[in-house]
Amino acid sequence: MITTYILYICLGAVAGVLAGLLGIGGGLVIVPMLNFAFEWQQFPAEHIQHIALGTSMATIIFTSLSSMRAHHKRGAINYAAFWRLAPGIIVGTYLGSWIASLLSTLFLKVFFGLFLYYVATQMLLNIKPKGERDLPGRAGTFAAGSGIGVFSALVGIGGGTLTVPFLSWCNQTIHMAIGTAAAVGLPIALAGTTGYVINGWSVSGIPGPHLGYVYIPALLGIIVTSTLTAPFGAKLAHSLPVGKLKRIFAILLFLVGTRMLWSAFM
Repeated sequence: MITTYILYICLGAVAGVLAGLLGIGGGLVIVPMLNFAFEWQQFPAEHIQHIALGTSMATIIFTSLSSMRAHHKRGAINYAAFWRLAPGIIVGTYLGSWIASLLSTLFLKVFFGLFLYYVATQMLLNIKPKGERDLPGRAGTFAAGSGIGVFSALVGIGGGTLTVPFLSWCNQTIHMAIGTAAAVGLPIALAGTTGYVINGWSVSGIPGPHLGYVYIPALLGIIVTSTLTAPFGAKLAHSLPVGKLKRIFAILLFLVGTRMLWSAFM
């Protein structure tokens, strides 16, 4: 058990640095790391991706709180947009966790691997949407929030990869889009964690200690160090060539995505 906690403490430290350095959501790093760690620990193959997604969602509760507080101090959160997106986010994320519980690890791994390809391509080509319209009405923001929530639950992320482009498309400044996306990460994480706990509660064969699909040792180890190392990563971002690092990380994401797809079919 001590070795297990050391493993997840190290994973959390790496995830925190990368999140702070490159401005990416923790789940984008944590999910594949957990996947490989669970394979190494010989978890039941049919549960690996579900546990990785559920545990990632639980860690985002803590990282999003820290990030939200920092952006709030800078006045970089559009609370009007946040409250309009939140109902759809909550419904969509819980629905997404329920859908994920019905899907096989094979499908979820392939889906996540393809998602990594998408993010890597965006980072490599520096694709950024241009502002073309204002925020839609309540029905439109509910639909957008639901879509972001479902997708976020299926890949175990805080939604920034989707929320930032959406808000930028709706003529929000990049700083406001990032800050609001950080705030949106909290209801995504809360609804997603609740869904993965409830939908995994009666599932047999999940290694313990756990709450549904949330593996407690990984949760504790990751949140202890990721919240400490993220500020260090953010500090490094001001002294290192982040553009070049993002391109290197994009190539790494392609490799990790390929590894995910390979393991899904092996």
